[in-house]
Amino acid sequence: AVAQCVRGALRPRLPLLSVALRTSPRLLCAATQQKNTGQNLEEDQSQSQNEQKVEPSSAEKLLAEEKAKLEEQLKEVTEKYKRALADAENVRQRSQKLVEEAKLYGIQSFCKDLLEVADILEKATESVPKEEIKDENPHLKSLYEGLVMTETQIQKVFKKHGLLRLNPVGAKFDPYEHEALFHTPVEGQEPGTIALVSKIGYKLHGRTLRPALVGVVKEA
Repeated sequence: AVAQCVRGALRPRLPLLSVALRTSPRLLCAATQQKNTGQNLEEDQSQSQNEQKVEPSSAEKLLAEEKAKLEEQLKEVTEKYKRALADAENVRQRSQKLVEEAKLYGIQSFCKDLLEVADILEKATESVPKEEIKDENPHLKSLYEGLVMTETQIQKVFKKHGLLRLNPVGAKFDPYEHEALFHTPVEGQEPGTIALVSKIGYKLHGRTLRPALVGVVKEA
């Protein structure tokens, strides 16, 4: 009875085992195909990814080259712009300097002509005998006083416009401000100093307009 029970228990399981053995090769083939298909898909995907990686690298290279060209062009344009600004600033400064100099020295030709008038007034006042300037000679006295007043006024006008006298008696000789007419030894004076002024000089805003004509002391 026990043996019959064992056989009865084993009978139903045998067909299932045989079915499983018959169907397992198909399942194994299907699994193998799926595995191979999956590997092929992974290989195709990796290959496509590699191709995609190659393509962007070449594009990036082109972009990098284009970027370098643009940066070089930008640098060149910036340098040209800076140079243009510097040139414009130099031109502006030179123009401003020329305008200022024109304002300062534009009257120098007119001043030179007036210097002759000042020289005549100075000589006229010096030529009047001082002993004759008395109340007994009212006309001469009035004329002399008028000349002195005119000379004083013209010097005020000169000073107002930056024109100053050069009367360098006793000063060191300066070739930029003085013109030596002669050299002579003078006792008690240092060589190279000015002993005599033959004609007064003038400077306009620090620039010599007319050098003073002088006699210079030399060694004995």
